[in-house]
Amino acid sequence: MSPSIQSASPVKKPLSVGTALPYATRTAMHLKGLVPSAVEDFSAQEARAREQLRSKGTDLEKYIFLSWLRNTNLNLFYRLVLGNLKEIAPIIYTPTVGQACQEFSHIYPFLAPPNAVDGLYVPLNEVDNIGEIIQNYKESIPEGDVPEITVITDGSRILGLGDLGMNGMGIPVGKLQLYVAAAGLDPRRCLPIVLDFGTDNPKYLEDPLYLGIRQKRPDDAEFYAATEKVLTGLTTAFPEIFIQFEDFNTPHAFGLLDQWRDRILCFNDDIQGTGSVILAGFISAIKLAGIPAKDQRVLFVGAGSAGVGVAKQLVDYLVIEHKIPEEQAKAMFWFVDSRGVITANRGDTLADHKVYFARNDNGDTQCKNLEEALEYVKPTALIGLSTIYKAFNEKILTRMNQLNQDARPIIFPLSNPKTKAECTFEEAMRFTNNRVLFASGTAFPEYTIPETGEVRVPGQGNNMYVFPPIGLGAKLAKPTRITDSLVFAVSKALSNTLSADEIARGELYPRIERIRETSAQVTAAFIHQAVREGLAQSQKWIDLVNANPASSATSSAPDGTYSQAVLDEVCNNMWAPAESVQQLLPTKL
Repeated sequence: MSPSIQSASPVKKPLSVGTALPYATRTAMHLKGLVPSAVEDFSAQEARAREQLRSKGTDLEKYIFLSWLRNTNLNLFYRLVLGNLKEIAPIIYTPTVGQACQEFSHIYPFLAPPNAVDGLYVPLNEVDNIGEIIQNYKESIPEGDVPEITVITDGSRILGLGDLGMNGMGIPVGKLQLYVAAAGLDPRRCLPIVLDFGTDNPKYLEDPLYLGIRQKRPDDAEFYAATEKVLTGLTTAFPEIFIQFEDFNTPHAFGLLDQWRDRILCFNDDIQGTGSVILAGFISAIKLAGIPAKDQRVLFVGAGSAGVGVAKQLVDYLVIEHKIPEEQAKAMFWFVDSRGVITANRGDTLADHKVYFARNDNGDTQCKNLEEALEYVKPTALIGLSTIYKAFNEKILTRMNQLNQDARPIIFPLSNPKTKAECTFEEAMRFTNNRVLFASGTAFPEYTIPETGEVRVPGQGNNMYVFPPIGLGAKLAKPTRITDSLVFAVSKALSNTLSADEIARGELYPRIERIRETSAQVTAAFIHQAVREGLAQSQKWIDLVNANPASSATSSAPDGTYSQAVLDEVCNNMWAPAESVQQLLPTKL
């Protein structure tokens, strides 16, 4: 039995403190004799939870254990996560969340106690009743716990795993845990949502245990009409909510962002977040590569929403930071999709989002695969968002090293999860003679160079470096919209957070253990930029920024700078789990 109490600030679920409940409080709550007699502090509870976590035989079992813990003892869960973030982040999010989504219908009853409310499931045939669904949610939460942020998906393109239907709910749940852990969003005011609009995946349509609606996905007209109803209902009920679109298929990802970005406070992490975090790593890599930015030749493998989103942000960076004209900057990028290098005269009809980067300078040359593209482009940087496992094989990696003898090759295998990654860190190190500047989308272990014993740490271009501070900044400053320049400022700020030791070791991203520190810095830069652009609506933050301008800021250009006063106030506004049970006890007990 786990005694539950309401905190002084009511929580979404009764906040359980379990064996930490003081004896006098147990007496007042008539729990004497109903629980073990020991009264523990939080550190003892953490030790027990950590022991149980590490006793689990598989990562999926660890995921299930952590989900149950989050839904029964929120404070203990986040104390455990924050104290062991490097160990736990790959469990609550990539790569384990991919398997959890694939198995979601099979493990759902074991993730939380019966009838626990952990988000919204909106079936296609119920979108006309979205007001009733939202009202049901309001009645399930304590008064005052109005959602400040939501992550919403339809499960149509989960990581690199494809259409998982309603099972994609694991992604919004996992993302919101990272919002809390990395940037201190209040977990009681986070709302995961899955649009259960069917699935085109026969595996789930035929699965007797699948929990979603059993029908094919709607056509575009029905899809956009249904999402219009859901988003209108959501923003009517919660006018200040920040909405993150997540893991929609590529056309719908771009379509929803284009349709809503100037109407509501929203953001697409696959397009904008991935681009932002990879830009930050690219900025760091250029400094170490030994070749000027203007001479980079960047080959993308994979031309979905994430790949094109990344490339467009790299173009913006080259235009803004290095004063390269847009057409010249765009010409530094090549894309390979399933039919080869994307060109304007390839003979097929290109999807709208591919047109911008289609080559017009290839003459009669058509490269049909990555090997041909490598010889034609001779890239200095190779970026993978293809979801093709081992696409960067020994031959490709060795050739990249040969092509870049006068500079260090930049290789970013960004596909998630690990089973879709284009190569591993070890492979990239071995086949480039340890010269690679590396960032991946999923976590890989450190690599020890056999000849020297030197330990190298892989860079992970994990979106958790950027979407949590964007969410916190949006909550605090309340900008009218998320502009490209705001996202660019986030990339610049993240690249500036590297410590002297991290730079000396050639690392492209700050250590994950510092993510709360770096999230606060990036949030402060986001807020400064929102005020400079006239987007911020919170007078408190407008006044604070105007009274404390960033010392290096000379214009409204996004430079990622911030003042100490704004940084300090951001830190004061980051939620953290309680240090002692007294912080959680209602005063009347």
